[in-house]
Amino acid sequence: MARLQPAQPRGLDLVRRITFRSAKRMYGRSMEPTRIIAHHKPLLIGYGALAGERYSKTVDGRLKKLAMIRAAQLMGCEWCLDFGSRLAQDSGIEADTLRDLSVWRESPRFDELDRLALEYSEAITRTPVEVSDELFARLREHFDEPQIIELTMAISLENLYSRTNWALGIESEGFSEGMHCVRPDTQPRQALVADSAAR
Repeated sequence: MARLQPAQPRGLDLVRRITFRSAKRMYGRSMEPTRIIAHHKPLLIGYGALAGERYSKTVDGRLKKLAMIRAAQLMGCEWCLDFGSRLAQDSGIEADTLRDLSVWRESPRFDELDRLALEYSEAITRTPVEVSDELFARLREHFDEPQIIELTMAISLENLYSRTNWALGIESEGFSEGMHCVRPDTQPRQALVADSAAR
């Protein structure tokens, strides 16, 4: 259960009303993270502007969705996994691919670019961040500067969303009901430590 009650629009509170209405139009309901962040209108506006990242399309949407949901999986954010699973499957990513996300290194469902994006996602999501020069050089072989920025921002924003939702106690809302919902990686720290040691 969320640690704060959702904010309620009052009077001519256009910012909150428009924000809630837009979410309802796009996803069939207003979303709890937005309703709670709405307690601080200037930050709500900034939060909405950051969400505009999903309209930037220099990087293939599959790569961004996989990288973002892997970050959420490592952090265990229920809301982000619920919502991200829905977005991923709505965009055509198969449920079996999502089921293999925590074992992406061994799964044949991921190609070279998928693996690169997932490795980068894990490196960014580590605390502290561990993006090596070698990993960044491999990114540059496949992506130009705007694409690297877009992929980096997408993963970093997922870290922001997941950590914010965790801190505020925001849980899943059933967006992926009837679909496969990615589960938190039950041993993310061990997997990340083992991967670092292997290099």
